[in-house]
Amino acid sequence: MGLLPRSSYWTKDNRQTAALIRARQPYLVKNIFTGIALTTFVISIYAYTIKAVSQDDFSDVQIPDAPEQPPHTPHTGTARAPAQLSVRGTK
Repeated sequence: MGLLPRSSYWTKDNRQTAALIRARQPYLVKNIFTGIALTTFVISIYAYTIKAVSQDDFSDVQIPDAPEQPPHTPHTGTARAPAQLSVRGTK
């Protein structure tokens, strides 16, 4: 397999050429404003969420006591111990 042909916009050491810089120049200001707008939007949503959550008051919610389990209750997890696994056809 051969390598992909190199773009004329990049040098061999992966630096932008003057042609690429000229081609991107008309979009530079628009891209900066778009980046600033998106960053401001994300930060404002984050700040609003933190502010809304911090205003919650759970002092009127009663927390129930943990249910007591009898001491003879077996392990109720879904995983089985290796000794308890059985293969069909064997005893």
